[in-house]
Amino acid sequence: MTALGRALPERVVTNDEIAQTLDTSDEWIRTRTGIRERRMAAPGESTVDLAVAAGREALGDSSVDAVVLATSTADQLCPASAPQVAARLGLGTAAAFDVNAVCSGFVYALATAQGFIAGGIAKRVLVIGADVFTSLVDPTDRTTVPIFGDGAGAVVLRAGDSNEPGAIGPFDLHSEGELADLLWVEAGGSKHRFSEDPRDHHLVMQGTAVFRHACARMAESSRAVLEQAGWMVGDVDRFVGHQANIRILQATAKHLGLPADAVVANIDRVGNTSAASIPLALADAVDDGTLVPGHRVLLTAFGAGLTWGSTLLTWPELG
Repeated sequence: MTALGRALPERVVTNDEIAQTLDTSDEWIRTRTGIRERRMAAPGESTVDLAVAAGREALGDSSVDAVVLATSTADQLCPASAPQVAARLGLGTAAAFDVNAVCSGFVYALATAQGFIAGGIAKRVLVIGADVFTSLVDPTDRTTVPIFGDGAGAVVLRAGDSNEPGAIGPFDLHSEGELADLLWVEAGGSKHRFSEDPRDHHLVMQGTAVFRHACARMAESSRAVLEQAGWMVGDVDRFVGHQANIRILQATAKHLGLPADAVVANIDRVGNTSAASIPLALADAVDDGTLVPGHRVLLTAFGAGLTWGSTLLTWPELG
């Protein structure tokens, strides 16, 4: 990992604003999720727009051979959004495609990019996590509206030595499709193509079950990747989990035996940004000094699918 970028919509939506239209309150949202505000894309502001902005910041004056975009809110069902991102970034005919593992997407995209580099397909890869997840939320649903926000985060990976700071891996990736209905949007695909009921086009979430599975699976995957790397739990300086709920982050860290001050969290300011959450959390942690070169970092995520995965790196000096 050699560079980091991010993009957030300008509009800030506070808990008090949500409470004006839904039966909820700032206290209720904060105590149950840890969120006090989130960003919402403006009308016409899309996943590609945010991905381009984050990618441009990560790239600077450099270029890449491939773009891997983790998103579940592509600008359209077909074609993928990544080629549009690559074109707008001036990357010519670079390989570009989307990865949809929802909230686990960024970890899956990192693994995909690492495979491209290890296989000699590319020397440098731009990995972006971007979602406008508020586009999938039912505006009358008090259980999902407070949770989700929009944003994008990006990193650049290059070929290098597996022992140098910034080297990504190993990876632990899994799925459990039998539980897809715990978190899903029914209409819009090949099975349920169209629906006159707008509720079919909105996210449905069984929150209690998702909470339980997220804690268990992220802890399990984290242990697996630590074992692969030969790291002990005590070797981890920073724990950067998918920013779904502060209680999930805290419970997973507790399951692993990590101290509270190892947990990196920015969910209070941006909410759950799906595939963008981990790179956005990394960027904020760098800014506030929570994350510095030499820190040993555990990344883990859980999302719809169900999907989950983890990886490790020693934080580098970014260019």
